[in-house]
Amino acid sequence: MNLRARVASLSHLPRRTLRAQVTLLYGGVFVALVAAVLGVTGLLFRTAAAAAPGTPASAIANTQHIIDLHRLAIGFAIAFAVAVLLALALGWLIAGRVLRPLRTITTTARKISASNLHERLALKGPNDELKQLGNTLDDLFGRLEASFESQRNFVANASHELRTPLTAERSLLQVTLADLEANVESWRSAGEELLKLGELQERLIEALLTLARSERGIELWESFDLASIAETVVLVRRTEAERRGIRVESAFGAAPVSGDPSLAESLIANLVDNALRHNVEGGRVYVATQTRAGCAAFLAVNTGPVVPPQDIERLFEPFRRAGADRTRSRDGHGLGLSIVRAVAEAHGATVVITPQPEGGLGVEVSFPAPYPEAS
Repeated sequence: MNLRARVASLSHLPRRTLRAQVTLLYGGVFVALVAAVLGVTGLLFRTAAAAAPGTPASAIANTQHIIDLHRLAIGFAIAFAVAVLLALALGWLIAGRVLRPLRTITTTARKISASNLHERLALKGPNDELKQLGNTLDDLFGRLEASFESQRNFVANASHELRTPLTAERSLLQVTLADLEANVESWRSAGEELLKLGELQERLIEALLTLARSERGIELWESFDLASIAETVVLVRRTEAERRGIRVESAFGAAPVSGDPSLAESLIANLVDNALRHNVEGGRVYVATQTRAGCAAFLAVNTGPVVPPQDIERLFEPFRRAGADRTRSRDGHGLGLSIVRAVAEAHGATVVITPQPEGGLGVEVSFPAPYPEAS
């Protein structure tokens, strides 16, 4: 067999398990200690024999001593072999005992999948490194379970939201087609309604894409001013505010930040839209940007219905609206604050929502200091 064939045959040998490696480590250390003790003992016997006097009587004694040393060496060899076997056996048992929790972790982890993420390792015993590893994996499985559940709910809600306008479009066309007396005006009205439903779908898809893009993170960081973006957003929505009878007040101070300007615009647009949408007739919206301690901040405060403090966190969930889980209102899709949180997290910003005692909400987004190298 040539060298290449030998290497190929060795590559097919089974890999040593961790238990075998630990056994060899324990056994190797033990064998090395036994060998050292036997070696030192033999050296002492040889030194004593060499130091004996050279008389005829002592020569006979030395010969007998050499024979005894030979027998002793054979005894040492037998003892060494037995010690090696015992060391390997004990090492194997000890390694199995020590690695038993690891086998439990491996077996349970293989059983856990997306369909049974509720299972846990729940290791028992002393709080050693393996127990801490099991606890860490249990925490990870818990976060994965929550993430999968959130994803399933998101997909179900998104499907519902996308299916609703499609169902309305189909029903509208069926009713119009079934009307034998339908005229041009009827078809024009149906067409205008279809355009509105299509616009609703377009806004929802755009919101879903913005949410996905925000959660992916920022690839290219740029420097920009929140004030100019907020001013443009408010200016575009002046007509909508007047139509709703809402007074908009603003104070735009310089607020330089680093990040993605288009995502920041989505954040501000969603907050301003929410402030206008969830308001009362004759209400007020206050929008401001400023810099405090080198950090930019955006503030949006509106009048509106009273929001209980315990409902604040729920509003950040996708397709959640104040007062209901889902609505068929054409004013919103329930993703506004979800997008706000995702964009804020992508920029390392914090979002604080404060319910107003007289009704409405105050939302402040605080951005970290801009990066000098952003361009």
